[in-house]
Amino acid sequence: MPRGRPRKTPEDVLFKSAEMIGWAIGGLEREIVVTRERLAGLTAQVAKLRARAGAGGASGTAGATTETATGTAGGGRKRRRRKMSAEARKRISEMMKKRWAERRKGK
Repeated sequence: MPRGRPRKTPEDVLFKSAEMIGWAIGGLEREIVVTRERLAGLTAQVAKLRARAGAGGASGTAGATTETATGTAGGGRKRRRRKMSAEARKRISEMMKKRWAERRKGK
């Protein structure tokens, strides 16, 4: 009788690999079910928050990102920004050009 482990036949290898693939597929299908349940819960939460905020008409993620980007989420007010005078912009521009020139000169 030969020493060591018995040699695997091609049928054994195919059976074990098919079994592993079956386990992997089963695990992935369970993950898909869990993820769908989480998504349904999150969607319900979003609907509640939108109804509470009074933004029931806006749906989809594009509306949500544009609202938060412009600052109109919740209150409907636009975010105020300070206006910089042309003189102030020119002064800052000159200062930055001077700083960059000094930095290039240092290299």
